Amino acid sequence: MSRLRSRADTRSGTRVRTRARARTRPPLALALPALLAVAFLLLPLVGILVRTQWGELGDHLTSPGVVEALKLSLLVSLWALALSLLLGVPLAWLLARVEFKGKALVRSLVLLPMVLPPTVGGVALLLGFGRRGLLGPWLEGTFGITLPFHTSGAVVAATFVAMPFLVISLEGALGGLRQRYEETAASLGASPVRVFFTVTLPMVAPGLIAGAALTWARALGEFGATITFAGNLPGTTQTLPLQVYLLLQDKPEAATSVSLLLLAIAMGVLIALRGRWTGTPVAREAAPAPVPEEPPTEGAHTAGSARPTTGVGGVAPPHDGGRWPLHATVTGFNELTLDAEPGTTIAVVGENGAGKTTLLRALLGLTPRAHAELRLGDTDVTALPPHERQVAWVPQDGALFPHLTAVANTAYGLRARGVPCAQARREALAWLDRLGLLHLADRRPAQLSGGQAQRVALARALAARPRLLLLDEPLAALDQTTRARVRHTLRTHLTGFGGVCLIVTHDPVEAVSLADRVLVLADGRALQDAPPAEVTRHPRSPWVARMLGRNAWPGTASADGLTLAAGGRLVVAEALPEGAKALAIIAPEAVSVYTDRPGGSPRNVWPGTVREITAVGSRLRVLVASDTAPDLVAEITPDAAAELGLVDGASVWTSVKATEVTLVRL
Repeated sequence: MSRLRSRADTRSGTRVRTRARARTRPPLALALPALLAVAFLLLPLVGILVRTQWGELGDHLTSPGVVEALKLSLLVSLWALALSLLLGVPLAWLLARVEFKGKALVRSLVLLPMVLPPTVGGVALLLGFGRRGLLGPWLEGTFGITLPFHTSGAVVAATFVAMPFLVISLEGALGGLRQRYEETAASLGASPVRVFFTVTLPMVAPGLIAGAALTWARALGEFGATITFAGNLPGTTQTLPLQVYLLLQDKPEAATSVSLLLLAIAMGVLIALRGRWTGTPVAREAAPAPVPEEPPTEGAHTAGSARPTTGVGGVAPPHDGGRWPLHATVTGFNELTLDAEPGTTIAVVGENGAGKTTLLRALLGLTPRAHAELRLGDTDVTALPPHERQVAWVPQDGALFPHLTAVANTAYGLRARGVPCAQARREALAWLDRLGLLHLADRRPAQLSGGQAQRVALARALAARPRLLLLDEPLAALDQTTRARVRHTLRTHLTGFGGVCLIVTHDPVEAVSLADRVLVLADGRALQDAPPAEVTRHPRSPWVARMLGRNAWPGTASADGLTLAAGGRLVVAEALPEGAKALAIIAPEAVSVYTDRPGGSPRNVWPGTVREITAVGSRLRVLVASDTAPDLVAEITPDAAAELGLVDGASVWTSVKATEVTLVRL
């Protein structure tokens, strides 16, 4: 025990010393000016504290003039906050989400009141809204509204100088919010306004609260624009800062007490924000750790069980029985035509940059890079906005709304389409029950494992009653065990889907096991569109062949075989017209490995060096590099590898029979 304690003490001491060494000792040339700056900022505040007559503080703050000014300040600042929220929130969203000409000018106008002298701001307000200003005569003649020397004028002045704090804070929060949440909500049928109030605002609430607090504090302390534009009328426009100005002339001790009150309010706001305004990292409560996959509780069932068509309380999961064939002509970066019958699942594959995600976003109507003329069933949805297309999208990470529970996430699309709350909840619970997630209905996304979250995202998409389902690498983030389980769930529930499903994937198992067709993209074009078996036997892309675990060598047909693009020759059994472009497909199990040059019938023999050995199931894959041929992957048993003494860097010979080479004409 003492030895364990000694080791713990040693580790603790090491951590302390490491932490101490990690601290940077600032150079004196920088530390001294920094300390002077702190003193420069702190000294005036200390002056207020020192000069305050604490014994008379209560009398000063409860005098009739101060109380009246405080009530008026609260009234003006709260109305200024309300006006700032009404005008500033949409402006912040516009600046963060919409690209338009003159955006830099608009942002400069937002910032202008922050750098403009307050008295100049007051003069500007007089010239704009005063009785002889640009808009003042019209306001007075039409509505009988006179802003100068009126409480409403004080509200306008406070709003003018305070609203930029709200706009800047909220714009920063919106800029940090990834748009996939809003795009996913739109794909579930939510209108832009509904998305804004149910997804965007709840997710940027900390930034909104910070901006609102700063706006209120700034409005409460406004002086220059108010006295210039609205005057200094007791009970009408004489706010607390103006009261301080008057008290300085007759009762400086009372002015100090009121200044202390304003200082305390300002410091309280800044301490409450704890750096949110400046972007300083804020220590937040740790989110609950995602729980591991767990078996359903009693009463719930797993996906693919004996009762896949019955939901909670006997409610069947919603299917309206519709059948929606797909016809799409995509132009722009993607150039292709898609036709599919109802119930078809298409796997979209291709290397990075091939246009897979762009294709999905074009079908959603969310990208200017490509345009899709889209018909679902008998309805042409080309001109419809994303939320009216009935095209549901599941992005790679699911994009579950973090502020909603699993059942609320699942019901989101139904509520967006006008389904009453109680019915939407019943249907959402039915879908969660069908996917074996009923026991997780009240958990938030942070409390779900990766597999559970993906199943909730799938339930949410299916519950929205889509006519086209788009899945962007829905299983990529899952481990192998969870991926197999979710893949089974997905295959089970796509069986009864009446529309078309497109799945972007890099996993050959997903492409083969889930899809009826495999669409191979290259540079936005369809390189191959065929059943999985055909793509597996005759891939027309080296990338797809390698994805499927095959060796793929492009080349040009010659009199005695294939001249390889990477150099060398390949003897083949089948003949192609000379000069024809072709892809040679060689299965890894067709490659033989030797320690010495082989004799006998193989006509394709190359020396090489073992570069990598990896295990695939019960077999080993050996990557062999050669100076006379492209890299070649062979698949052998562990016993054969041990017998050959294969290790990284070993010299070997490889051979492939001419009859084992399949040519795919390009």
